[in-house]
Amino acid sequence: MTASASRRAFLQRASALSLAGVATPWAVNLAAIGEAAASTATGYKALVCIFLYGGNDYGNTLVPYDAASYALYQGIRPTLAYARSDLDATALSASVALPNGRQYALAPQLAPLLPIWNAGKMTALLNVGTLVQPTTKAQYTAKSVPLPPKLFSHNDQQSVWQSSLPEGATSGWGGRIGDLFVAGNGNATFTCVNVSGNAVFLSGATAVQYQVSSSGSVALNGIKSPLFGSTACSNALRALVTANRPQLFEAEHARVMSRSIDANESLTAALSSGPVLQTVFPTGNSLADQLKLVARMIGSADALGVKRQVFFVSLGGFDTHDALLTTHPALLTSVADATAAFHAATIELGVADQVTSFTASDFGRTLVGNGNGSDHGWGSMHFVLGGAVRGGRYYGSAPAIANNGPDDVGQGRLLPTTSVDQMAATLGAWFGAADAALLDVLPNLSRWNAPDRNLAFV
Repeated sequence: MTASASRRAFLQRASALSLAGVATPWAVNLAAIGEAAASTATGYKALVCIFLYGGNDYGNTLVPYDAASYALYQGIRPTLAYARSDLDATALSASVALPNGRQYALAPQLAPLLPIWNAGKMTALLNVGTLVQPTTKAQYTAKSVPLPPKLFSHNDQQSVWQSSLPEGATSGWGGRIGDLFVAGNGNATFTCVNVSGNAVFLSGATAVQYQVSSSGSVALNGIKSPLFGSTACSNALRALVTANRPQLFEAEHARVMSRSIDANESLTAALSSGPVLQTVFPTGNSLADQLKLVARMIGSADALGVKRQVFFVSLGGFDTHDALLTTHPALLTSVADATAAFHAATIELGVADQVTSFTASDFGRTLVGNGNGSDHGWGSMHFVLGGAVRGGRYYGSAPAIANNGPDDVGQGRLLPTTSVDQMAATLGAWFGAADAALLDVLPNLSRWNAPDRNLAFV
């Protein structure tokens, strides 16, 4: 293998390592920013993925509310169901009615999102999940079509959600969308930004996820302040770690170190001179801390020289096999308070129409309880928010509420009727990606008929 080929192979694999996590003091990512064929980008836009790690319980998030549906829901999970009277204040009024009088309510803890729904800036996607192609229950039962690998497994389904590929994938659809716009951003480093560690979602072929903490970039100790009290020592360290080297790995390390130091200085300066947010974000809420940093970076987009950005934030703890009634409401409270504050911040910044946020998770959970919790499932309900969202209504098909019914594969594990690829294609099209490019970004998308690929919720 030639040195050039070796370098390309190394960079492709290194992009998956994403070593610039919040925990590492070096704040580096052993991968390269390269040239990409940019899609046309006019004005600013941002996508924000809010990932709920562990598999969110869909039954107690978007709750059946009409009398007939509620009776079925309460009958299937008698020890886990909300009282119907507790849902009255968060019952959703939809601009387009669902068939057969179906109605839903937000879980009571999601009440802060109700004004956004009522303003037509939030929508709910019904029964969305990982699919390889459109799949019926008969096909699933007969195993006559390809299915997502290792269904109901956390790691595998996180990977399929984020990348459309099995665990071990080296790129995600957020990063691949970023690839389309890297060359059009003045500073490519800030195209894909992860505020919660490392996720394949933001890894692209040329776009590399830039990882930050909720307070900003992670500076290189010894350069951010005088080393041993000496500016000369700091300058010497900087020269040492950024000097050109003849050896392949050393040269790449030095190049990435230089980029990391420059990015830290650029981001620190941009945030320092950026707008001071008046929106109050809740304290003691890690998701709110992450989203506040995202809002600050969006407010500093001009200073950072970016027109397109993809962000990733997350909250863990959704693997509620036990204590669902105590754990899940607290998690939803964190999600609602943080997301509502972030939406308010985009309004304050005057960019609400240019920012679209969406929830995602490993999978939904079983509607049938296991006593005091629920188990791993498949399809789920998700929310999309933003000024450009065609909200106040549902997209997708409301599933039948039944154990082993026509829309599930047992225990209320929903067989998705809307795919992650359709959701992603809709977001990507709004972002500015061409239809042909989206077929490359989303490897399963071609299996859906062209009219079904864009759900038109934004």
